[in-house]
Amino acid sequence: MRNWISFPRLEGEASRQAHADFPEGAYEREMGKEGFFGPAAHLYHRHAPTDWVGFEGPLKPRAFDTNRFADYGPSPWDAKKLLSNAHVAVRFWSLDGAMDHLVRNGDGDELLFIHEGSGDLYCDFGHMPYRDGDYVVLPRGSMWRLDAQSPTRLMMVEATNSSYQLPDKGLVGPHAIFDPAILDTPRIDEAFKAQQTEDEWRVLVKRRNQLTTITYPFNPLDAMGWKGDLMPMRLNWRDIRPLMSHRYHLPPSAHTTFVANRFVVCSFVPRPIESDPGALKVPFYHNNDDYDEFIFYHRGEFFSRDNIHPGMTSLHPCGFTHGPHPKAFEAGMKAAKKETDEVAVMIDTRDPLDVSEEAVGIEWKDYYLSWGGQARYGSAAE
Repeated sequence: MRNWISFPRLEGEASRQAHADFPEGAYEREMGKEGFFGPAAHLYHRHAPTDWVGFEGPLKPRAFDTNRFADYGPSPWDAKKLLSNAHVAVRFWSLDGAMDHLVRNGDGDELLFIHEGSGDLYCDFGHMPYRDGDYVVLPRGSMWRLDAQSPTRLMMVEATNSSYQLPDKGLVGPHAIFDPAILDTPRIDEAFKAQQTEDEWRVLVKRRNQLTTITYPFNPLDAMGWKGDLMPMRLNWRDIRPLMSHRYHLPPSAHTTFVANRFVVCSFVPRPIESDPGALKVPFYHNNDDYDEFIFYHRGEFFSRDNIHPGMTSLHPCGFTHGPHPKAFEAGMKAAKKETDEVAVMIDTRDPLDVSEEAVGIEWKDYYLSWGGQARYGSAAE
């Protein structure tokens, strides 16, 4: 265990409880180590920490609209890359029918998040239907294909050279947030048996980001049965029962769904908003100085953002203060809403994310202006 230098102190006008009962007119900012798990300080400012009027350099917050992607190829390996580092790769793909080949990822576990559409997944272990809002975890080395019954758009998150695991749920116990019994697995059903033909099939294997094609004179998804504790699994965001507190705004880490090597995947799903009069009701301003923060906006109205629609993504590199947009902050202070209706997927990475050239082509260049400084004080260019 780390022996942090830890001796809590309080100076000047400050709240004794984080995220609640601020000094009048103050904006709270959290500085922390190790995401939200290490030592932290809460500073109380006279101005919103995001009221900048200029922002130049590589730490600039960025946003990308995946709805602008077009010309998808027929294979998951043709997916559009958004961001990546040595431990994770985030891609986006779309298909309208059935794949005519199988794929296998030799570089790491694959996590599919179904943004739109429905259909069927066929893999080594059997058949499993999918729908919008599903997470599907495919262990490294799994052969699989999708048969889209309606146009399907999905985000693919590769845990490069790593595996997906469930988070430690600590004091709330293993059945909180979602019970592992709710996880679905593939079945060797009639639909799976019906596709076990003697027709020729190709398997496109990705290893070290290079493709190898293996051809069989039959469909290699020909399992008669299986047993064990390694298998694909499915979880829908609708099955997640988020942690909540009516008196304290919980950090994003409370909503962790999966963990992998040097990154986590969190799910923001509808929940009641804090009702205590003194409690903060929107995400707090914070310096996440150890993690890059990527969010994919799936559906609903995003209570901490403005001018964001489903299918958009944002990237907040570590090293600068960020938090809610001004309109969202003001609405939160007025307690105008009683519950959130957003669904979003957040990926926090311990290592910096590189933005792909494809992502640059769908970027909202003025995203950094969507905070309050220009609106409150006038543009720096004026």
